[in-house]
Amino acid sequence: MTTAQQAKASLQALNQELALAFAAREDVVELVRRRCRVVDELLQTAWSQHGLGNYPIALVAVGGYGRGELHPHSDIDLLMLVDEKLPKEAEFVLGYFIAFLWDAGLEIGHSVRTIKDTLTLGRDDITIATNLLEARFLTGTEPLFDELYDAIRTQDFWPSSDFFVAKRDEQQARHTKASAFDLEPNVKSCPGGLRDIQTVAWVAMRHFNASRLEELVGHGFLEPIELEELLECQQFLWQIRFALHIASGRDENRLLFDLQRQVAELLGYEDKTQLAVEQMMKLYYRTVRRVMELNEMLLQLFKRATLGHTKALEIVPINDNFQRRGSFIEALSANPFVKPEDIMGLFLLIARNSNIRGIYAPTLRSMRQARKALTQPLMEYAECRQVFMEILRHPRGISAFSLMHKHGILSAYLPAWRAIEGQMQFDLFHAYTVDEHTHRLLLNIERFSQPEQKDEFPLGSVLINQLPKKGLLVLAAIFHDIAKGRGGDHSKLGAVDALAFCKSHGLNDHDGRLVSWLVENHLMMSVTAQRRDISDPDVVADFAGKVRDAVHLSYLYCLTVADICATNEKTWNNWKGSLLRDLYFSTQRVLARGKEKPVDIRARVREYQAKAKKELLRRGVKEKELDALWARFKADYFLRHQPNQIAWHAEGILKHRQDEPLVLISKHTTRGGTELFVYCRDKPKLFATVMAVLDNKNINVHDATVMTSKDNYALDSFVILEQDGEPLMQLSRIQSIRKGLEKALASENPRPTKFRKLSRKMKPFNVPTQVSFLPGSRHGTSMMELIALDMPGLLARVGDIFYRCEITLLAAKITTIGERAEDFFVLQTNDGQALSDEEQRRLKEALVSALSQTIF
Repeated sequence: MTTAQQAKASLQALNQELALAFAAREDVVELVRRRCRVVDELLQTAWSQHGLGNYPIALVAVGGYGRGELHPHSDIDLLMLVDEKLPKEAEFVLGYFIAFLWDAGLEIGHSVRTIKDTLTLGRDDITIATNLLEARFLTGTEPLFDELYDAIRTQDFWPSSDFFVAKRDEQQARHTKASAFDLEPNVKSCPGGLRDIQTVAWVAMRHFNASRLEELVGHGFLEPIELEELLECQQFLWQIRFALHIASGRDENRLLFDLQRQVAELLGYEDKTQLAVEQMMKLYYRTVRRVMELNEMLLQLFKRATLGHTKALEIVPINDNFQRRGSFIEALSANPFVKPEDIMGLFLLIARNSNIRGIYAPTLRSMRQARKALTQPLMEYAECRQVFMEILRHPRGISAFSLMHKHGILSAYLPAWRAIEGQMQFDLFHAYTVDEHTHRLLLNIERFSQPEQKDEFPLGSVLINQLPKKGLLVLAAIFHDIAKGRGGDHSKLGAVDALAFCKSHGLNDHDGRLVSWLVENHLMMSVTAQRRDISDPDVVADFAGKVRDAVHLSYLYCLTVADICATNEKTWNNWKGSLLRDLYFSTQRVLARGKEKPVDIRARVREYQAKAKKELLRRGVKEKELDALWARFKADYFLRHQPNQIAWHAEGILKHRQDEPLVLISKHTTRGGTELFVYCRDKPKLFATVMAVLDNKNINVHDATVMTSKDNYALDSFVILEQDGEPLMQLSRIQSIRKGLEKALASENPRPTKFRKLSRKMKPFNVPTQVSFLPGSRHGTSMMELIALDMPGLLARVGDIFYRCEITLLAAKITTIGERAEDFFVLQTNDGQALSDEEQRRLKEALVSALSQTIF
């Protein structure tokens, strides 16, 4: 007699055997079915040992187990089908049987029901009904199972049309919860995952009483080559899921960051020009895109078969070859794509017809066949190039490009696009593959033209309609990341590709050079706004010199905003929008004024003081007290703050006791965030102290202006945001932060700081600490860039190192790009000088040593 412990040991040995067989590249289909067979035998033996064969009960496998598929840690879904007159003692025996299975280490999901109850529940719940369709007899009273099997295949148990609608709606609901291109996709439930393949199979089972996908070929719903493609996709997804179970030791279906490297290794990938994990994920994303297309086509065909009796879709003629059926475009002939330009012509028609949202299934099948039959890229044909340019220049061209991307025609047209399809970057910043990111960028450009988007993109919605040729922006968007994954500077490589493309497509030299310039410089505005001090006239003048004219500036602004918004859903916020608008208008003024008329710094100081003073006098501040206060401040203070900020600071200081730290936190949004102002006698490690408190309060710092008065008082300003990128809104939250800062700044001996632990998502990443000093620093200062892992307490640690190296921080721009911190600092020595080469070397060594050795 087999004990539960023996059964458990046997299953553990089986999993080890399967893992070794998987590593030896044995067929995953056979491994999944082998585990199912072993579990079948274990259950049948245990059933017999417990004497359950003496009772009217059928043991039935349902769900994935019913399909005969068991990955290493998949649940074992069981239905104990019982007779309505089941003896009472049988219930106790079933309890012992289930306990035995748990003790044996099986993760079982089970139910004990009569046939009547099973059918009642199945009619009310599509999930139960689906599981029952896959029911498989294991052991026990077989006539009970036969009765259930026959009952669930009658038309009154989920008619085919009702079942189709329910599964379609279920899939649509599932698709709204996740993207196919998530950073950590669920290989089972994400769009294009295993569930989408199973959905096709389930609908086929209900409609045709088919038990396997292969039977759809005989029914004319799948071409043999489509079946081969679907099974190939399923096998790859099974390999990933199998490896996930091995790597995690549990029923894990999410490709989590901390598992992706191990899964790639189990699948045999090795680091090359691209990381092993990036190679694996590239194939994953390409696979789910193929599944999504097949799933869409087949469900459309099922809809025609199962809902043929419903109201027909409206048919509107388009031309001699195509018509609109509902919101789909449909070919009128069986072979509509005789020539390559016929494929491109389909999408030109889509651009010209605003009511079209997709391609009708038979036409999609024909297009897929024509796409696979191509012997060279579509752009090699002059006729196709002509149609492409017509689509590019059409007001709805982006809608057509979107469908071209979805159905693989953009990659069939442009070979370089094929290279970025499914190309992921193993980081936390880029939430989508390169091609999907670019697709979303194009959609953002389209959004700029929509009236309802004016509130979110006020400047973009104006500029997009002022661009001389919107199509040039679209081309720059298509090419901006086209060279990623090749090695080298993708901006420069992409600029070369863009220029060649423009020439081959008949654009004039001016337009070609503009597109190429935009591609090469598509990061310049973002970097300048987020990582440079744009209150510095020299920074703005340098940027204006690179932009050259207002037309280039407008194109670059639109491309930059659309690019940032397409990177991930959390990247864009009011803070970044404010920075980019400020840089745009500052640059516009410089370009309009011309370089020969530089900013008069003294005039600006007087202007800002006058505006602030006017407001303060209106509030009842005494002019003598104000003048005395401002006499203590350096001119740089007035250059780096707006008049409303200067007034806010001054009023707070004059109302405050001089011997206590002053902490002001704005109640209103400032530059897209919440402004924090700290005023107190300067003290060692003041910046590090402030950063430590904010880190412990889970606050993000995006900007810092650190300076002292002539009499050694700190005048430090920060722009802070919540973790979701929003300004601080809750009064209790603001009060808590202010009190925490006041207490820390008043303390002579602050407690050692305890930082938060590194999050799970961050642990797989290794970001080497890099320190570089930039040329062109202003007199008496040094500019330093720091790239490091965005670890908890990073800025507090950096501030502590500045103190130990006797360095004074003047300003900081804090940029977080996924797992990377890319921060910019303006520094000088404690005696007010720029850092010497030796001082730079010492500071660099201290930062690299301290930030690289930190253990979490």
